[in-house]
Amino acid sequence: MGSIVGGVIAPHPPHLVYAENPPQNEAHSEGGWEVLRWGYERLRADLPDFDVMVLLSPHWQTYVGTHFLGVPHFKNKSVDPIFPNLFRYNYELDVDVGLAEAIEAKARKAGLVTRMMRNPDFRVDYGTIVSAHLLNPAWDKPIVGLSSQRSTHFYSVEVMQEQALALAAATRKACLESDQRCLLVASNSLSHRHFTTEAALPEDMSREHVTSHAMYLWDMKMIGLLKGGHSREMVDVMPEFINQAISEADGGALSWLIAALDYPSEPAEVYAYGNVIGTGNAVAGWLS
Repeated sequence: MGSIVGGVIAPHPPHLVYAENPPQNEAHSEGGWEVLRWGYERLRADLPDFDVMVLLSPHWQTYVGTHFLGVPHFKNKSVDPIFPNLFRYNYELDVDVGLAEAIEAKARKAGLVTRMMRNPDFRVDYGTIVSAHLLNPAWDKPIVGLSSQRSTHFYSVEVMQEQALALAAATRKACLESDQRCLLVASNSLSHRHFTTEAALPEDMSREHVTSHAMYLWDMKMIGLLKGGHSREMVDVMPEFINQAISEADGGALSWLIAALDYPSEPAEVYAYGNVIGTGNAVAGWLS
């Protein structure tokens, strides 16, 4: 039998990869965003052994159902559409297609609209790549990539949440029926109101702060629930949080993660909170 060895909230600002100057990224920096990067370092040190990373990214946006990466190997270049000056990343990754197909089949059986993505020339989205890199810079474990179906925009936050929870049930069942140790990953920020201008030197940390005090208060509300083990309350308040904090949880990843972990009552470990171009980012996890 398979297992879910943990779940993490892994925000994906490309700035964090840019700041570390890995050989895959063409842009060069002088550092920056150390609180978040060091939080990721501590999280990586605490990760249990896992065989596959199951990751939902809000930047693989699909408008007809949930899609799943269905090609065993990808090699290409990812360029951030907003920050091409920071993120031009040459990636190479493996996909656990069998587990992806198992989750897709269970989601489809539950009534969700699904599709396997079989195009070998598909460019994997930068949210998936950034979160996967920051969690496993060696890239020596396969991933399962899930898209974000954008029902928040076409219908409502409530419809998105209903779909995310159904997808979570399918994900959990498929992982437990597999022979894999699965790490679940929600690739998203908390509050997500961006600044509209960039500093001349992007890594100038004197320019970094949350967009507004109201956004900060919402971030602290959600982090307090994380640290208190109140995951069901997090899901209950998710629609208001998304609307009030312009949260990237509108893509469904955070609701999906909590439900797929079966609403953990133990506190999450919060490794870092920090701001990137005004957005609020928590690196956190429930790890067995």
